[in-house]
Amino acid sequence: MSTWQVVLLGLIEGLTEFIPVSSTGHILLVGHFIGFDSPGKTFEVLIQLGAILAILSVYFARILQILYDLPRDRKTQRFVLGILIAFLPAAVIGASAHSIIKGVLFESPMLICVMLIIGGIILLYVDRLDLEPRYHDVMDFPPSLALKIGLFQCLAMVPGVSRSGATIVGALLMGTDKRSAAEFSFFLAMPTMAGAFAYDLYKNWSVIDTADVTSIAIGFVTAFISAVFVVRYLLAFVSRHGYALFGWWRLIVGGLGLGALLVLG
Repeated sequence: MSTWQVVLLGLIEGLTEFIPVSSTGHILLVGHFIGFDSPGKTFEVLIQLGAILAILSVYFARILQILYDLPRDRKTQRFVLGILIAFLPAAVIGASAHSIIKGVLFESPMLICVMLIIGGIILLYVDRLDLEPRYHDVMDFPPSLALKIGLFQCLAMVPGVSRSGATIVGALLMGTDKRSAAEFSFFLAMPTMAGAFAYDLYKNWSVIDTADVTSIAIGFVTAFISAVFVVRYLLAFVSRHGYALFGWWRLIVGGLGLGALLVLG
């Protein structure tokens, strides 16, 4: 794994993890065209730790406040319960279908391109709907709403769908505003990505050597730096401009990738 490939993919991971364009889809697609390959596709999953730490660093004060209020505040308890409930469906499906996801779905760049295009169309459609939001604060999301968003997140087992895209679209359709949909996706990413990291490390520990550790470390740092930028500014952006830009981006990347696959094979 060349250093420039590792840095490029780490940058892509950080910039795309929290926007609804599918970071995994982008990494796998770019990796396919530049000849990048990692044992068991472990690099692509493990560098997500950098994005997790980016959320923790930006939301550090908020997370401390939640932990402080958790023992005695019912609203905070309901919020944490909602995050755990939303996390469970993806945890169960991800663990039970791990070999299919990594061994079959991750190996199909054509599928990724198709999912990017379909997801872009859906995102543009939902963004233009005249929805009347009922929820404006993630702390007010009831557990039933959290479960529905968690079920939407399971769609992201297919690379190209996008974890943040699935949760954001699900939240919008369930009555949240655009800012709170993105923020709930941030919080839900913490246990989801941490769980994926831990499980993938456990499953692939035996195939990781010293060179892989170095590459993962470089990718992790690059992902962290670029993800901090996204987390800091995404909420303000979507509050003003919505998600149309990301829908068009998906269509362009999916279309170009599909064309390249048909021409180059």
